[in-house]
Amino acid sequence: MDVSIDAITNNIQLALAPVFLLTAVATLINAISGRLARSVDRMRAIRHSINLGEVKDAKILQHMHKEADEAQIRGRLCTAAIFFDVLSGVFISLTVLELFFFQAGAVRSLQTAYVIWTFVLGLVFFMTSLSIVLAEVVYAYRSAGWNTPNGFDK
Repeated sequence: MDVSIDAITNNIQLALAPVFLLTAVATLINAISGRLARSVDRMRAIRHSINLGEVKDAKILQHMHKEADEAQIRGRLCTAAIFFDVLSGVFISLTVLELFFFQAGAVRSLQTAYVIWTFVLGLVFFMTSLSIVLAEVVYAYRSAGWNTPNGFDK
């Protein structure tokens, strides 16, 4: 095991390079969580108004049910995106651990295939999460109440 300062520096750099991807994962989770919270709050507010019987107009009531259903779908998309983003974080973290232990010489039997697969799976799950976020944003735009009935101000 080479313990020179250059070798140690190289080992740390190699192990920490994927950590920058973890920063992106955490940032995406934060952004998706905000979108999820807004969707859930909107759905609850609409359902609360419906349950209180505040709205008597059938057309507005129908629109409110549709908007609440759309908010629920958006919430499910956000939840799926968070799931895949967390999976991405787990696999990227495994990659960091594998690289660190491999470079430190603590594990000699670690095969490079493990490092490759955990990193690739981390990237695939991250891309899946990004794709779901894109789908949610497009769905949110398309379901926006551009043509809300008159009198709908909730």
